[in-house]
Amino acid sequence: MYAVLALLVLGLLSGCVSTQVRTAEDPAGKPLRIDGSVVLVEPDIELYELSAGGLTEPRKAWTETARRLYPQAARDLLQAQGIALRPDFILPADAGPENRLRQLQLLNQAVSISILQYARPSSPLRNKHGKFDWTLGPGVAELRQATGADYALFTYVRDSYTSGGRAAMRVIGFLLLGGDIGGGMQVGLASLVDLRTGQVVWHNLLLDQTGDMRDPGGARETAGDLLKGIRR
Repeated sequence: MYAVLALLVLGLLSGCVSTQVRTAEDPAGKPLRIDGSVVLVEPDIELYELSAGGLTEPRKAWTETARRLYPQAARDLLQAQGIALRPDFILPADAGPENRLRQLQLLNQAVSISILQYARPSSPLRNKHGKFDWTLGPGVAELRQATGADYALFTYVRDSYTSGGRAAMRVIGFLLLGGDIGGGMQVGLASLVDLRTGQVVWHNLLLDQTGDMRDPGGARETAGDLLKGIRR
């Protein structure tokens, strides 16, 4: 998914931080509000180091830190907005591709990619009639039964950090080529799904050239950007 996502977001980054918030509307054209409890589904987070040659190398310790810090930051933010939370939902370690709840998580990622592709004015789907109208289908009922929540918050983040060698190469690029060869970047997707209907009621894409999830402050900043506009 990361390779597909990278291609889709290429050229969308207009500054250090960019978000694309989309919210479903009620029949009166007003943004839907959260009416019920939310469960934070185990976030899909991976952190990498960007080498001098531009290759991304997984960093296990960084990833484990981010997976610990981000959920707490997200919970704190949601609770501060008065949103009722259910205990986090963690997939069993042995849950394979045939597991229905893992399949639901993968389905959400596929729908998020479709939203990025087709929920823009430049490439709309005619059957959507200009509306933000996306669903995961009735299969979400299993997650509601497992958690007791009315909504599920899905999160996907891939974050890369510039190595010392890459930083040196960027300086050389500026001096010799007059341009930036690029450094690390944070790419995140978050979606809120109504488990009573399957409807995606809120969705956000985060692109950040400076985000850092390896410390509590950075995790709080990422949560604030990624969950922007979740309650209006």
